[in-house]
Order: sequence, then structure tokens, then C-alpha cells
Amino acid sequence: MSGKREGYLSWDEYFMGVAQLSGMRSKDPSTQVGACIVSRDNKILSMGYNGFPNGCSDDEFPWDREGDELETKYPFVTHGELNAILNYRGGSLEGTKLYVSLFPCNECAKAIIQAGIKTVVYDSDKYLGTPANRASKKMFDAAGVTYIPYSKTGRQIHIRV
Repeated sequence: MSGKREGYLSWDEYFMGVAQLSGMRSKDPSTQVGACIVSRDNKILSMGYNGFPNGCSDDEFPWDREGDELETKYPFVTHGELNAILNYRGGSLEGTKLYVSLFPCNECAKAIIQAGIKTVVYDSDKYLGTPANRASKKMFDAAGVTYIPYSKTGRQIHIRV
């Protein structure tokens, strides 16, 4: 018998892959964000992606990024991280890890901290240096939440559906 298979996914690749795949459910035409919450023993607890709240039609609410505020998506869309937190039905998220495709905004950072999530692994930080991004990092630092950029391996995962 030979040894175990080589080339299998690392935990980080697996969970970030799940977060990215979850983000592909988003109907947002400009930004698709997925999130995956993981226990200390590497069990997936919850997932989420950015979209409108339950009962709010994807066809009736706006997806625009510019215009009068109530004609844009911003006051209506729930972010992937918050959806992952709200989708969890198992009790406490204390000490868990969040994998997310985009660094959390300041509003999601508050929810992450309040939920007890202790580590955030993020892929993109495209809003680096903006006030919301700086506020998130300031709150994470104060609350002892570690945030780690995802180390891309270059591996491509192909899914046939």
C-alpha cells in the first residue's frame, strides 16, 4: 500500500474555496462576497453571501451603485459575513474563524466582534485605507480579533455542474 494521496486541499484552501463558492450565489452584478464560519476543530458552522434580506425580491430592489441612496443597493443588501452569522443556528460562535472573500466593512466588523469570532481570514482588501476599512481594523485590534490575508496558492479548482 502506498502512502496517502498528495496534493489535497489545505484547510485554508478548502474553507476559502467554500467562501468563494458561496459568493457565487450572490446576484449582485458588481461584487460577490462569500463567507464561511469554521469551528476550532475545522467544522463548517455556517455560510453566507451578499444579497437582499428574505422576502425582499431580487427583482424589485435596486442593484445600482450610484444615484439617490434609496435607488442604490447599499441600504438594502446584507453582507456575506453578516448573513453567515445570522444563518448560524447552533448557539455560540465564540472562538471561531471566519473565511471571507472581501475584508469586512465596519458594520460587519461589529457583528463579527459581538458574535465572538476571533480570527478573520480574508482574500481581497480592495477598500484598504478607506475610513470603513480603517475603522474595521481599529475595532478588530481593540477587540483582539486577528485578521490574516489569505495566502493564495495559485491552485485552481474546477467544478463541473
